[in-house]
Amino acid sequence: MAFAVIETGGKQYKVTPGQKLHVETLAGEKDASVSFDKVLLVADGEEVKVGAPYVSGARVEAKITGSGREDKRIVFKYHSKTRYKKKKGHRQHYTELEIISVK
Repeated sequence: MAFAVIETGGKQYKVTPGQKLHVETLAGEKDASVSFDKVLLVADGEEVKVGAPYVSGARVEAKITGSGREDKRIVFKYHSKTRYKKKKGHRQHYTELEIISVK
């Protein structure tokens, strides 16, 4: 089974064809095609290519299937003995992708 490690939004993801994943917000409409050329590793059966830092000529094709916001995360700051506390919520935006192919 082929897989690759790609970099997008400052994070690294291990992807395989047919997989769905959430990444940092990308520009593009629903059903638009996205291509990633920052591929750090490609493995296809016994053959493994590791980039330095990227594998030249490697591409990962994906399709945007939607976008949204993650569940709320609570950010709570507290200092003991000083009556300091601060509560804040945060919802991160994401783009949902479906991986089409690893080349």
